Amino acid sequence: MSRPRVLLADDHVLLIEALRKLLEPAFEVVAVVTDGRALVETALRLRPDVVVADIGMPRLNGLDAAEQLGTRLPGARIVVLTVNEDPEIAAEAIRRGAQGYVLKKSAATELFTAIRAVLEGRHYVTPLITRDPTMSFVTRARRSQRAIDLTPRQREVLQLLAEGRSMKEAADILKVTPRTIAFHKYTMMEQHGLKTGAELVQYAVRLGLVTGLGPSTPTCQF
Repeated sequence: MSRPRVLLADDHVLLIEALRKLLEPAFEVVAVVTDGRALVETALRLRPDVVVADIGMPRLNGLDAAEQLGTRLPGARIVVLTVNEDPEIAAEAIRRGAQGYVLKKSAATELFTAIRAVLEGRHYVTPLITRDPTMSFVTRARRSQRAIDLTPRQREVLQLLAEGRSMKEAADILKVTPRTIAFHKYTMMEQHGLKTGAELVQYAVRLGLVTGLGPSTPTCQF
């Protein structure tokens, strides 16, 4: 009997290699990738049984990658593996199409439990962030409003700019014109009362599209 095929996505190379070694005795790890766009492209090409992905990845975050896979690869099983303990982010992951949500501080056995659950067509949400049964959490998540009030394209543009990419670089990645990037950027700034590139980056951090700010965090380029 063949082993279930798993695709791993995380931008921390040491962690992803450790995950590969952890999972390989029970699953066939078909590929590892380190950014969200590579995740979508590789999943569409290899069609794994399960994707295990972080949220905070460059070029495209795990939530938007999950949503794209849900549309372009129906039946895709996605387990989010993250440090983010916010129940609202977990709910957003479920709304975007993830079936599992596990914390990186969880025991290794919990990741196995989550993978097996989604392979069986069930959901799994770690009890470390909710005391409710998984299906109660999932039902509430699906009924609630989305936490991020941006279009999918706006989220893509916002993440790339918040990572410090120029409008031309973002345009090249998204295969659009720099003028289109500028339109989305300034529309978002006007809609949300943002005056500077730094405020735009802070907004992206609040939405979970990029990780927390520090001295080396790039600012949005004009």
